[in-house]
Amino acid sequence: MYYQILVPTDCSDENKHSLDVAVRIASLDGGNVCLLHVIEMIADTTFREFEDFYLKLEARAETNMNGLVCPHQDSQVKIERKIVYGDRCREILRFAEVNKTDLIVMNSHRIAVENPVQGWGTLSHKIAVLSQCPVMLVK
Repeated sequence: MYYQILVPTDCSDENKHSLDVAVRIASLDGGNVCLLHVIEMIADTTFREFEDFYLKLEARAETNMNGLVCPHQDSQVKIERKIVYGDRCREILRFAEVNKTDLIVMNSHRIAVENPVQGWGTLSHKIAVLSQCPVMLVK
């Protein structure tokens, strides 16, 4: 049912659970998982202006993504790692569409029932509302 699963990550430990869930879902139907990290560009600049800075961020992201994937190395699920540059929301949605993603699994923080408006501007909320494919928010 879900063969192409996208897991957007900020490379923090909070994403471990989202990746675990995605791998379990993918293993049911022989699916694939793509771990995606988006590096935000500094507004009104070019890549060349801060190339050293961006390359350091990319190297750190690769190391952190390898750490997230390591516990699943014995899994039968193929986990691809991708790093792109741009606006996080736009790039996640674009990547999902271009790669024919069946499901996005991403981390989301808990929202207080007494103040639900607090979580409406989060990346996970934006992706959940704007995505053209199903989104599973993991807490």
